[in-house]
Amino acid sequence: MNFELNEVQKDVQRAAREFAQKEFTRELAVELDRKEEFPFDLWKKACKLGFIGAHFPEEYGGQGLGMVENVLIVEEFCRANSTLGTALIHVELGSEIILRHGDEEQKKKYLPKITGGEAISALAVTEPAYGSNISACLETRAVKDGDYYIINGTKTLITNATIANWFVTLCQTNPEAKPPYRGQSVFVVEADREGVSTNLLKDKMGIRASPTGEVSFNDVKVPKENLVGQENRGFYHVMHFFDESRIEIAAHALGIAEEAFDKALAYAKEREQFGRKIGEFQVIQHKLADMAIKIETAKLIVYKAAWNFDQGRIDPYLTSIAKTYAGRVAVEVTDEAVQIFGGYGYIGEYDVERMYRDAKITEIYEGTREIQKNTIARALLRK
Repeated sequence: MNFELNEVQKDVQRAAREFAQKEFTRELAVELDRKEEFPFDLWKKACKLGFIGAHFPEEYGGQGLGMVENVLIVEEFCRANSTLGTALIHVELGSEIILRHGDEEQKKKYLPKITGGEAISALAVTEPAYGSNISACLETRAVKDGDYYIINGTKTLITNATIANWFVTLCQTNPEAKPPYRGQSVFVVEADREGVSTNLLKDKMGIRASPTGEVSFNDVKVPKENLVGQENRGFYHVMHFFDESRIEIAAHALGIAEEAFDKALAYAKEREQFGRKIGEFQVIQHKLADMAIKIETAKLIVYKAAWNFDQGRIDPYLTSIAKTYAGRVAVEVTDEAVQIFGGYGYIGEYDVERMYRDAKITEIYEGTREIQKNTIARALLRK
């Protein structure tokens, strides 16, 4: 069993770290967090250097890398800056469904625009009435009309809603299906189609440079060529996507935890109280030790889940564990970082306050920790 990264992976990790440390400035993060704006210039630079969609095949503009390499990029981006890193890692959201289940024409049409910095995608799944329960009979309906489908409905809490060029959208195509999820299909719905409208959800707790909003479809007409994969198999396509995206979110959480730990460790070495560096006090040492234990443990399970995916194995049990644990670690480590900073940790000037706000979402989106535990428990009971 080899726990060492290979030379390609080390190069990817080093390149992502150098780019992020140079380009992810604190001033930009603070400004965009306050304004709730997306870093468009930074996104363009990341695309130009091949970081966005690096795990896409070369024929679609990617680098042909695997999940492990993608995880390293996500981790380094979020370790450099949780706010800017979060915004960038989501610009391809949902496009993996096109990559894994779309036809060749769809892949050639959409994927190069993602890797080339020409477009941003969004995954439109969550609905106001159902939240995490996407197995229910969805209110967003796609009705076949000749060579087209007519889509009506509303999606909410959609990442990139107001900046996406298209939405990879889960719709109910057969309302009579039993169970309902066997009558769901996925469509690419371009943002500029007549009847598509978006609304920004402001005043989020964290990840404010990554826009979240509502998407409404009012008699939106899409050609049958926009159906991704098989009709009435959309639920399964989305579930396969989540098995992949959960690993990315786990790496996202890991990076945030590492950033908070780095800040707390540096502060403990500098800050003096009662005539001593606070890092000399055992209570602070124990906090740092506990944080390091959690981060190293999370890193092992995140890397294992990524490696397992690259072996061609889709394992919801393992990916759910990785996301659940890494998300919890991100929340706990950022919490302790604020505690180590004391009163200053509560002030935005010291950054850990922003990291604390950014961390919480990793336990919520792409499946809450409660949903992940349901998946883990089902796997255990089947064994």
